Amino acid sequence: MGGGRIFKVARISFFFSTFIAHAHTHIHTLLFFALYYPMKSFSFQEVAQHNSKDDLWIVLHGKVYDLTKFLPEHPGGQKIILKYAGKDATSAFDPIHPPDIIDRYLSPEVCLGKIHEAELNAVVKVETELEKKMRLAHESKPRLDEMYNTFDFESVAKSVLSPDAWAYYSSGADDEFSMRENHSAFHRIWMRPRVMVDVAKVDTSTTMLGTKCALPLYITATALGKLGHPDGEKVLTRAAGTRGIIQMIPTLASCSFDEIVNERVDGQDQWLQIYVNTDRNVTKRFMQHAESRGIKGFFVTVDAPQLGRREKDMRQKYSQQAPDEMDNETVGRDEGAARAISTFIDPSLNWKDIAWFKSFTNLPIIVKGIQTVEDAVLAAKYGCKGIIISNHGGRQLDFAPTSIEILPEVMDALKRERLDEGFEVYIDGGIRRGSDIIKAIALGAKGVGIGRPFLYAMAAYGQAGVERLMDIFRDEIEMNMRLIGAPTIADLKPEMMDIRNLKDHIVAHPIDHLATGVYERMHPRLNKSKL
Repeated sequence: MGGGRIFKVARISFFFSTFIAHAHTHIHTLLFFALYYPMKSFSFQEVAQHNSKDDLWIVLHGKVYDLTKFLPEHPGGQKIILKYAGKDATSAFDPIHPPDIIDRYLSPEVCLGKIHEAELNAVVKVETELEKKMRLAHESKPRLDEMYNTFDFESVAKSVLSPDAWAYYSSGADDEFSMRENHSAFHRIWMRPRVMVDVAKVDTSTTMLGTKCALPLYITATALGKLGHPDGEKVLTRAAGTRGIIQMIPTLASCSFDEIVNERVDGQDQWLQIYVNTDRNVTKRFMQHAESRGIKGFFVTVDAPQLGRREKDMRQKYSQQAPDEMDNETVGRDEGAARAISTFIDPSLNWKDIAWFKSFTNLPIIVKGIQTVEDAVLAAKYGCKGIIISNHGGRQLDFAPTSIEILPEVMDALKRERLDEGFEVYIDGGIRRGSDIIKAIALGAKGVGIGRPFLYAMAAYGQAGVERLMDIFRDEIEMNMRLIGAPTIADLKPEMMDIRNLKDHIVAHPIDHLATGVYERMHPRLNKSKL
């Protein structure tokens, strides 16, 4: 989640969920102030005078806010807010936050008024060097019809994204071994195609949590979509609706939950990913609101009692914010966005909490982040509807196993315990080809989650890019099903896969030039300090 931001994502879930719980109170309060306290107008020159820790105003979308009292409470530290003290911070604020998040969470009194309308209209947008570079990259990028695979989209996204966005989207935990292994592990599975099978017609559709889907994949939850596109997660919603794909909405979205839900078309189903808040009532109210809006399942992230150390993101933050001063308070809270997020996540979450979830919702509960056979079995025994085998895209515990690597043994264990009936297993992480999806389905997965590739397609080409990538996956899945001899998803069986080398981490396999070609290597800090 890179630097250059005002309100860190640690507050996003709490802000939004608290607002949902107290929506009527907030709305009535805001209406009262709007009716009886007309907005005062300020000039930019007046705002500029309030630029210190003891007197700090900023401008967001033409409104003037006094954030003096909030400054010490900011989970990302004071420095980034001070950077925009007395200035218009809209461009830094927008990519990260749902609209009106300040009005939702902070008291109405912090909004002092608005900028003179004449001044706002007179503002001439000056293109920064970074904006110019990004614009030129977009203007010179290949045509959409030249995109043939996920790696094409990734390479274009790297050139058009801001350094902050690229650092957040592409980073993994520590040395990024798990992140890289997520994809490499699929190369240790070879296919055993059957011939003389009638594959004149191939049906790629399936059912996931009772929803008929065009493909055995879903858009998995990925935070901060507006880093890649001004419309953020709404772009993914629209694309999913046109292609019959399920979208899992992230708790930490750039758009508000209701904005995303409002974009869906008739008959389009969505899931919701949940980070459990230390204030359990916040989580409960959020889930109840989501259920009232038609969400079909809750996917509780269980692998993040603290978010991982993502050094690319952390290093980018320092490059964007070379501090003028440093003290213990800012150092501890300025270590990249991922570190800031973990402040609201409840590290006490445990298996007994499954009963708590089920006490207030009848929707399916799926735990996301299973990494061992033992925990997969426990999830079934505690009454979950399913699991996602996942190491969080290699962004949490480095050297955590890949999902595809433990999928076969998970399925075997569930069958031994007679827990497999009605229990749905999904995987995510490292899936870049239709052949990867075929391998996972054949080995027992109900479907697969895909995250970064859709973000890259969105960043590079918007909704059309996401739809193009979905079409590529569809074509690759259909082709592989035809060539392996499986006319339907149900015809994909474990015996069609050779997994003898799956758990052998030193087995030789052909070099994946596409993946290595887009991977950005990590480098140690050079002699010159950013500080």
